[in-house]
Amino acid sequence: MAFEFGMFHEFQRPSGVSEEQAFATSFEQVDAAERWGLDAMWLAEIHIAPERSVLSAPLTLASAIAARTKRMKIGTAVQVLPLCHPLRLAEEVATVDQISHGRLIFGVGRSGFPRTYEAYGVPYGESRERFAETLEILKQAWTQDSFSYKGQYYSFDNVKVTPRPYQKPWPEIRVAANSADTFPAIAKLGHAVFVAVRLGTLEELGPNIAAYRQAWKEAGHPGEGKVFLRAPVYIADSDEAAREEPEDSIMYFYRYLGERIEASARSVGVRAVEDRTARGQRLQTITYDDALREKIIVGSPERVTDRLTGLKEVLGLDGILCEMNCGTKIPHDKVMKSLQLLCEKVSPRFN
Repeated sequence: MAFEFGMFHEFQRPSGVSEEQAFATSFEQVDAAERWGLDAMWLAEIHIAPERSVLSAPLTLASAIAARTKRMKIGTAVQVLPLCHPLRLAEEVATVDQISHGRLIFGVGRSGFPRTYEAYGVPYGESRERFAETLEILKQAWTQDSFSYKGQYYSFDNVKVTPRPYQKPWPEIRVAANSADTFPAIAKLGHAVFVAVRLGTLEELGPNIAAYRQAWKEAGHPGEGKVFLRAPVYIADSDEAAREEPEDSIMYFYRYLGERIEASARSVGVRAVEDRTARGQRLQTITYDDALREKIIVGSPERVTDRLTGLKEVLGLDGILCEMNCGTKIPHDKVMKSLQLLCEKVSPRFN
């Protein structure tokens, strides 16, 4: 399989930018990605963060993107399953898959932020069980003429869900994994996995990915599973420009993320073993040199190609979701330039 290049999009809303402008510039980037040959456009799901993003309804946006593109795949990264009603979600996902003629990739996860759960009135401590139950219901809804289900949170009696997805039996499912125990669990289910680096380093993903591949093999699935990396990526004509231009935005991002993680430590249902306070504080004090070395991929097209080639070989990656505007503060024209270089100078060297 060819190495898949995608853009991870948050439909950012930097300070001083209206919601209308945020949608307009984001769609400009989406249209350019289709024109320049990007493989996939990935949509975040971000609630109650007006200082950061207008992307609270990923499937609605996926539908809009499906209608204005012909070729590019559209992915959710990720749809937060515990916050959704499973039947409603089954219908909407299948509808987007039909509209796009099977170009949807259904990325799912629990989200590490309890704040949205609190806003939605869903206990974060139930997120694992709700995730598993919702995913099971979706699969039944998409494959059975009618089905009944009795679970901890949902019960259905003889329901018929329509439409069915365009792809059979369902759109490709990819699952976000953060904690070590999640990787083998996803492999057992036979799904591809998203990995990201927030606290550790890119290279430290190795053992978790190895555990995923091992569990995949033990479960008797064909092949060896698929692994996709989500990471901040920035490309400019020279290494110097690529290093300098996104620095403020990326450092702002780590401080913002660190504060959010530290604040979430006080939420009910967050496991104490995660020690979010210390993790959040660590992110707020990271240096740019550390980030460049351990967490992000920036440089000229040549340098980024080399870095990605190395990571692909070491980790066995199948593709990347590039966060092209990590921190929301990189100007639109520079994001467009970076995206164009990714599509025209980096991607062709892999495929």
